Amino acid sequence: MSPPPRSIDWRTPAIWTVLLTVSVFAHAHVEMANESARGVRMSYGSALAIQISSHLVVAALLPAIYWLHRRWPIGERPRNLIIHVAAVVPFSIVHTVGMAALRFVWFGGILGETHSFPLTADRMLYEFAKDIIAYGLLSAGTVALRHYLSRPVPPVVVAPAATTVAEPPPADPLPERFAVRRKGREVMVEVADIDWIEASGNYAVLHVGDETFEIRSSLTKLEGELDPKRFVRVHKSHLVNIARVVEVTPWVSGDWRIRLQSGAEVNLSRRYRQRFEALAPVRA
Repeated sequence: MSPPPRSIDWRTPAIWTVLLTVSVFAHAHVEMANESARGVRMSYGSALAIQISSHLVVAALLPAIYWLHRRWPIGERPRNLIIHVAAVVPFSIVHTVGMAALRFVWFGGILGETHSFPLTADRMLYEFAKDIIAYGLLSAGTVALRHYLSRPVPPVVVAPAATTVAEPPPADPLPERFAVRRKGREVMVEVADIDWIEASGNYAVLHVGDETFEIRSSLTKLEGELDPKRFVRVHKSHLVNIARVVEVTPWVSGDWRIRLQSGAEVNLSRRYRQRFEALAPVRA
């Protein structure tokens, strides 16, 4: 299967067209100035025709210069530079003979004017000296343009859209113990040791085995502070440590009775039974 044809980068001929066009007009003014210094009057049209003939041949030779630079890139090996120096000779011959032929056709064949451009040795050497500079400039332009057009295009990075949903603030750490005042001193009560908690007005009573401790807090506040996977509301006035439950039995009016490891019994209201069963399913 033959490889797919390479797409043409039209930027290259477009850029060279602009550069050569600018060069035509610039050299036409120089041509007129040189002839005027010699006392020869030259029309602007004739100066343009002379430069157009030269630049048309250069444009026709550009593909050959590109091929030489692809085949023997300057700077890769020392011999490549020697090849390009030697290439100036056929470049200058073709350039000089080509523009002489175009001028002969234009001035003699179309305009019927006389235009002297003898292809003598002196004239060829004169054009060769100029073509050394021209080949150097064309080579520099070829290398620079190929490097510029072949440079990698940086990828477009699209920033992710800012989300309008604010992340919730980090939750406060769950307490592992409570400091309660008892007989004029602070006593530390481990949360894991609490069997159940009972509401008592503006206070909450912590039941730890056979002991009880009062802290100034509402039952609702404590429920929000404690681990919901460990402590569950079983009554409007009671929280129980689910790890301390040993038995659940039916009672009256749809309520159940919870027995804890300490032997204490707490009422499980039917209103809170669903919460309790989410952690400890009850089978009737």
